[in-house]
Amino acid sequence: MKHPTLILSTLLLLLSISPPAHAAGGKWQLLQQNIGISAMHMQLLHNDRVVLFDRTDFGKSNLSLPDGKCVRNDCTAHSAEYDVTTNTFRPLTVLSDVWCSSGSVAPDGRLIQTGGFTSGQRRVRIFEPCTGCDWKEIENGLAASRWYATNHILPDGRQIIIGGRRQFNYEFYPKSASTNKVFSLPFLAQTNDPNAENNLYPFVFLNVDGNLFIFANNRAILFDYVNNNVVKTYPQIPGGDPRSYPSTGSAVLLPLKNLKAQSIEAEVLVCGGAPKGSYIKATKGTFTGALNTCARIKITDPNPQWIMETMPQARVMGDMILLPDGTVLLINGASKGTAGWELGRNAVLNPVVYRPDNAVGSRFEQQNPTTIPRVYHSTAVLLRDGRVLVGGSNAHPNYEFTNVLFPTELRVEAFNPDYLDAKYANVRPKIVSPISQAKINYGKKLTIRFSVTGALATNSVSVTIVAPSFTTHSFSMNHRSLVLASENVKSVGKSAYEVEVTTPASGNLAPSGYYLLYVVHQQIPSDGIWVQIM
Repeated sequence: MKHPTLILSTLLLLLSISPPAHAAGGKWQLLQQNIGISAMHMQLLHNDRVVLFDRTDFGKSNLSLPDGKCVRNDCTAHSAEYDVTTNTFRPLTVLSDVWCSSGSVAPDGRLIQTGGFTSGQRRVRIFEPCTGCDWKEIENGLAASRWYATNHILPDGRQIIIGGRRQFNYEFYPKSASTNKVFSLPFLAQTNDPNAENNLYPFVFLNVDGNLFIFANNRAILFDYVNNNVVKTYPQIPGGDPRSYPSTGSAVLLPLKNLKAQSIEAEVLVCGGAPKGSYIKATKGTFTGALNTCARIKITDPNPQWIMETMPQARVMGDMILLPDGTVLLINGASKGTAGWELGRNAVLNPVVYRPDNAVGSRFEQQNPTTIPRVYHSTAVLLRDGRVLVGGSNAHPNYEFTNVLFPTELRVEAFNPDYLDAKYANVRPKIVSPISQAKINYGKKLTIRFSVTGALATNSVSVTIVAPSFTTHSFSMNHRSLVLASENVKSVGKSAYEVEVTTPASGNLAPSGYYLLYVVHQQIPSDGIWVQIM
């Protein structure tokens, strides 16, 4: 006979899951039944290992620190390194609270991670991708406390840290004599809703002109961070509903194309969120349906306007991931409530693929569902082989595994987009050269040799580079995709070919650092290789 608690938990879970719609494709793969911690933050590094962490005040995790090590009487880990190649993991040691923190990868490949809660609010943490390495921490490395802030790598290799709770300002890391302070950003105060905020973890993207597109709540600005000046104010999203934490939607900068054009266009897509007032209602036990719309805007237009689109299903707390075939994956989240402790309902199990080049009305494709609800504190990152690593989900102030609607989730899985299906094997490219970890320069010709076992469609070959994301709280920071159009495709032997492209012209298009490079043939990507743009 089943335990009554188990029966109750099962019924609660079934009632809290949205029914799946028609599914188009994609497969799910369970990688780890128990990785020991809940993956609230994730970052893929150029050694094909993913650093993930939750928070140090959750209580004891299910992963012990090595050699009997303890931090403030806690002998369990709250960070881990997952090796994608071997499907193994090891504990890492964080010395301060990383809860709701932020980060980005420096040009040399180190993860620079900032802020957090209490002991971690002004910390800078550095993780170097090397065998056996662990976190290093700089106490008071920030000028202000940063909790729910957003980081972005800049063309000069620094990172900017924007906002956070009660921080209507920004700062830079590393510091210099002239930047060892905070800089005011009134836009963050203007977008702060009383008792709800709705402007935390702002969506930040580097525009092609070197300025920053900053979105908070329901509107955005183009910001010259060097001169502390608002260059442009964008219109409010129609309807005015909030899209930022805790009414958490997600956003991406759509793939940049035509990179040799005199004027390069840039578009931002914002999806999901929660209607006005949803957060306060949820704290009182009323869970409002999430938003089912996306808003798309060409941020480089002289007169930019939002274009509204309807998703197959409402979604709050979803993640958006740029895929190497030029599409966008919407994954994780719920269809009612908001972010916050136990404030989400009706887990959305079906991912959706968004095809930005299709006509309006035919851009969304529902995918096959997972069996694991991923609500508050879920994450997803693109892997080098084109899969998407999915983890996390903890809607509770502690680790809770029983008698709750959504138990703390320690399983890690991968979503395999349809382009990985074996039926595409004969058109799938395989990169021969350059070898992974190659260094490339700006504005130079680059020749990539690859093989294809079937017939090659020379007019359907391109090269895509993707900057891997620091993902937390439904936003993939620093995530960026650039399509390098093929300039010459030629055969160099049996099933062997070369494609010539031109690398991005400057750091405004692609800040220096490590990128995943893919050859895409008939919309089917190769496995990626790592390249370092210098």
